[in-house]
Amino acid sequence: MTFAHQITNLRVLAPAIPALVKVIAFFLTWVCLWLPIAILLAIVLKWHPPQPLGNKKLPLVASLYLILPLILWAATQIENTTFERWGWDWQPATLTSLMLGLALAIASLTVLFGLQLTAGWIGWQSSEYTTATGETIAHPQASILNYSTLLTLLLALWISGTEELIFRGFLQTTLQQDYSTVIAAAIASLIFAIAHLIWEAKETLPQLPGLWLMGMVLTLARTADNGSLGLAIGLHAGWIWGITTLDTAKAINPTDKVPEYITGIAAKPLAGVAGILLLLATAAILGSFKF
Repeated sequence: MTFAHQITNLRVLAPAIPALVKVIAFFLTWVCLWLPIAILLAIVLKWHPPQPLGNKKLPLVASLYLILPLILWAATQIENTTFERWGWDWQPATLTSLMLGLALAIASLTVLFGLQLTAGWIGWQSSEYTTATGETIAHPQASILNYSTLLTLLLALWISGTEELIFRGFLQTTLQQDYSTVIAAAIASLIFAIAHLIWEAKETLPQLPGLWLMGMVLTLARTADNGSLGLAIGLHAGWIWGITTLDTAKAINPTDKVPEYITGIAAKPLAGVAGILLLLATAAILGSFKF
């Protein structure tokens, strides 16, 4: 039987298959296709569990995401749908929404860290900055104002675009075949949160509630953007960009004036009360406007 015939047969069966079964089949297919690649990469990179991933994480993530378009294309054929119906519709308005999402994400992080700096809950970690004359100055912002910031943004856009297409696009739309929008969002957000355990389980565990709430907020962003993923991608990318840039540069540190669960366990905003409040405030903004 040819591949085309298999797709046709699955398309006939698809309407009778429960949404959760489709979701499970999707992830099983993805993992089965990726595992041989991951094993080969691990051998080349000389990495094996339970070693920390460190800088070996990016090649593994890249290999996982690079095979995704083929799987999602097959899903569109089986479901007799299009990427546009999942919110992946790149019109000028989508790019506008993406930029708006980026701006909202950066503004929200500025408020989050600005308030904590003002309250003395966190502090700048000084770094040395060399001027054109060779003078060395201790400057806290120097560690985040460099060329790698742009590379981080590009990486954030790729990761957020991929994850939004999966979780707020394919998963959300598929689950809504059997569930209400809210229930579908709750399930998709739970899968989104748990999926992050694959890479750094110990660091991710305290962030699970925050990651779940983040998924719900990003679903709200898609709803506010009339079904487009543009706003959600922008928000997601902006948060990844801002937090990763600060984290990589080690630009800020908690001052221990408040418990760690306030600012974020292990300096992770999603594992703290402040980060949760940020997400709730963002949800309130999204719920008040139609973009």
